[in-house]
This record gives sequence, structure tokens and C-alpha cells, in this order.
Amino acid sequence: MSKAHRGKGLRDQVAGGRGTCPVCKREAVKVLYEQEIEGKKTKICKTCKATIANKK
Repeated sequence: MSKAHRGKGLRDQVAGGRGTCPVCKREAVKVLYEQEIEGKKTKICKTCKATIANKK
């Protein structure tokens, strides 16, 4: 099973994949999950991805 969102796979990303989530505005969280929001693909945190998936 792939573990793309932790460890070795994050080293090549800017700041280790951490930043500010554009949806919930939390800082220093992993923003790794691509999601289409308002017609644009953006990277969001795991919590927001789950929230969006559960609303559908």
C-alpha cells in the first residue's frame, strides 16, 4: 500500500508539504490533496478533503 503523504515522498516538496490550507485557513498543516474548488485545482489539507467528500 502506498504511503505518498508521509515521509520520503514529502522531502522534495516545498516546506515538506506544509503550508496554509486555502479552505480552512489553518497554518502549518500538510496541504497535499488536490481538489477542484471553484474551477481551479488547489491543494488542501486532509480534513477539508474529507469534509468536501462527505458533503457530496
